[in-house]
Amino acid sequence: MSPVVFAVVILLPILAGALIPLLPYKNRLQMIFYVSAVVIVTSALSLWILFRQPQEALVLFRFTDNLSISFRVDGLGTVFAGLVSVLWPLATLYSFEYMEHEKHEEIFFMFYTMSFGITLGIAYAEDIVTMYCFYEMLTLATLPLILHTLTREAVLAGRSYLYYSLGGAAFAFIGMVFILSYGDSPDFVLGGVLNHARLGDHANRLLIVYVLCFCGFSVKAAMFPFSAWLPQAGVAPTPVTALLHAVAVVKAGAFAVMRVTYYSFGTGLLRGTWAQTAVMSLTIITIVYGCSRALKETHLKRRLAWSTVSNLSYILFGVTIMTPAGLVGALCHMVFHAVMKICAFFCAGAVICKTGRQYIYELDGFGRKMPAVFVIFTVSGMALMGVPGLCGFISKWHLVEAAVSSRNPLAYVGVAALLVSALLTAIYMLTISVRAFFPGRNFDYAAIADVKDPGWKMVLPLALFAAAMLLCGICSHPLITAFETIVRSV
Repeated sequence: MSPVVFAVVILLPILAGALIPLLPYKNRLQMIFYVSAVVIVTSALSLWILFRQPQEALVLFRFTDNLSISFRVDGLGTVFAGLVSVLWPLATLYSFEYMEHEKHEEIFFMFYTMSFGITLGIAYAEDIVTMYCFYEMLTLATLPLILHTLTREAVLAGRSYLYYSLGGAAFAFIGMVFILSYGDSPDFVLGGVLNHARLGDHANRLLIVYVLCFCGFSVKAAMFPFSAWLPQAGVAPTPVTALLHAVAVVKAGAFAVMRVTYYSFGTGLLRGTWAQTAVMSLTIITIVYGCSRALKETHLKRRLAWSTVSNLSYILFGVTIMTPAGLVGALCHMVFHAVMKICAFFCAGAVICKTGRQYIYELDGFGRKMPAVFVIFTVSGMALMGVPGLCGFISKWHLVEAAVSSRNPLAYVGVAALLVSALLTAIYMLTISVRAFFPGRNFDYAAIADVKDPGWKMVLPLALFAAAMLLCGICSHPLITAFETIVRSV
């Protein structure tokens, strides 16, 4: 299998997406067909790469002898690329109905499609230089999506997103420079690339740099105290917020943290040090902080955004355990949270798109009028809580098991944080469902006579996500086995 397919799968959505507003469509249906074709072909090629697992890398071009833009597929990249390749077509299908009455639709789909290729570039990056370049390109491609409505709130949210992202990029850049200076190679190698003979008495300096790099990449993963941008970004159209909160941006941050921890710095240098304590403490604080903010939030999408803040730090917590079991738990929650949260956001988007209601206190009785949406929303809420039989329970179980087996006292505090978060998640998710299905004995349903479920373009992805949550909850063993194979040599 030729490595040139990497260039095709990454450049196709970027270049074809850039053409979307330039092509002479006769009607909207032609644009939908074009976007669908680009996304489906890209996903099919990406999944073919993952199935064939080519061993050769593709060097697109070189800056110097040691620095290049190059791509290859490995275990960790397979997980992220597979996740993106499966979810993006469904998100695109949903967005066709959602964006039907929005302005500047062609501009929206241009950046939405380009972001697909850029995210795959992060997944398939062979080294930290390539990942960093595409990581920054993702910021530039998703910023116009946040600004799409051009309201005052959207401009403020876009500005906040840009400031946080650029600040995080600066810290991540420091980490990249030190890896290039003290490592044997810029490539991602499981176990790390640092040359310990070259470290000398600079080990503590490298620990400081690791913490800065961890925090820099964690900005996109919305770790405290860098999480304010994520709820603000909820002003964007729901396909964008789902993209930000479930698939591309936040998962790119978590993925980058995994890369630098296990594949660049290496846990041999980090485990048992003050640096591990520092980053684990930040993740534990974020777990409780995010769900606490979600509990008091009355805006539907912002409540889900704060829930994302908390759940992303589940993934980062698994990373900071710095054991093979911890990475398995982190990978497990990265995949399962993507399905759970994109489903919840799409349910919220269906409500907002079809009714215009955005606040939780406006949803009384909606469960009877939008049964498909709110039944599926309830399933996603139960999965986020960790109800047995759904995928959220599996990932939380593996995180707790990894924390306990690590024998790290701070990890035990993390287990307590997970339990507190599960309780608060039950409260802030189920209160929405209770209001929707049980508004009260004397509720006037005539006041919401115009409320109904959306069309099939929205309902079909929701149904598939609900089925995936159940399937992964009862048949997770093949996935867990695959994750264990990936991290076996950590």
